[in-house]
Amino acid sequence: MITIFSDRHRLQSVDTEFYRGKWMDAFEIPRRAELVLEAVGRADLGPVIAPDSFDIEPVLAVHDAAFVRFLETIWADWLAEVGDIPAYPNIWPPRRTRMIPTTRPGAELGRYAVDMSSPVLAGTWEAARAAVDCALTGARLVNDGAPAAFALCRPPGHHAGRDYFGGYCFLNNAAIAAQHFRDTGAGRVAVLDIDYHHGNGTQDIFYDRADVLTVSIHADPVQEYPYYIGFADETGTGAGQGCNLNLPLPWGSGFAAWGAALETALARIAAFAPDRLVVSLGVDAFEEDPISRFTLKSADFLEAGRRIGALGIPALFVLEGGYAIEAIGTNAVNVLQGHSAPR
Repeated sequence: MITIFSDRHRLQSVDTEFYRGKWMDAFEIPRRAELVLEAVGRADLGPVIAPDSFDIEPVLAVHDAAFVRFLETIWADWLAEVGDIPAYPNIWPPRRTRMIPTTRPGAELGRYAVDMSSPVLAGTWEAARAAVDCALTGARLVNDGAPAAFALCRPPGHHAGRDYFGGYCFLNNAAIAAQHFRDTGAGRVAVLDIDYHHGNGTQDIFYDRADVLTVSIHADPVQEYPYYIGFADETGTGAGQGCNLNLPLPWGSGFAAWGAALETALARIAAFAPDRLVVSLGVDAFEEDPISRFTLKSADFLEAGRRIGALGIPALFVLEGGYAIEAIGTNAVNVLQGHSAPR
């Protein structure tokens, strides 16, 4: 299996983040990607290549143009007004507010950011575009006949919606790859999100679509980020009715419950009969993850990969979350090795 990796991910790096009322050491750090890369090498998973460069069109195929323009330009505006420090919103629009564009970068950040986890930095746009390039290069490899590829993306993407960012995510790498599969000939595409947190951005992007099935196994949003979205009764709208499946689980869920949800997810994907599969590969369901409350063990990720591989659908894996960093490489590679194991 080929892995696609760009060292430009390091351009998105902060030392601290605001978490549950206080500043703490940041969870989403460059070392996450570096440790996954090291594990790929130790496992002799296959070649590691740099991504090709793609133009902006695949991004605009899933994200709102004004939002994309904002991400591309906001740092210059912030730098001019505030200086060379991480850019955070200084307000979020209240309900029933007229969303008239403002001239202040702190207010415009509040228009598009959903939380305080994802500061914009001088290198944010370049890092996010590099992650997209990794995902698109992986999609190209699968289109060219590879049974699977691994886009070692950072920053992650599944919390980025059509016109918002948050949860460490700026551009939705998995959704961009899924749409690219559609635009290059796949009749149907499925996105399976196994991250501990609901893939709210991916759901938002495809919720009214019948050609892309979105499936997410995650912590119950009554208890866990991103809250407000990811409930079992959210099944799609319009043409997309029945093409979104949420499988929320309570805190403390182990592999018995999680594995049963995975079987439900895989049965739904098999029935949908997609030409391509995109897996949002978060491994924060791990028992030692510092910001998650599931109890999967490293061996469980190997079994998860085996079950996904049994579908026999050409697959692109896109790295998402996982914050027990000393185990993130083992857990991510376990999924990939399980997927590639002989059957």
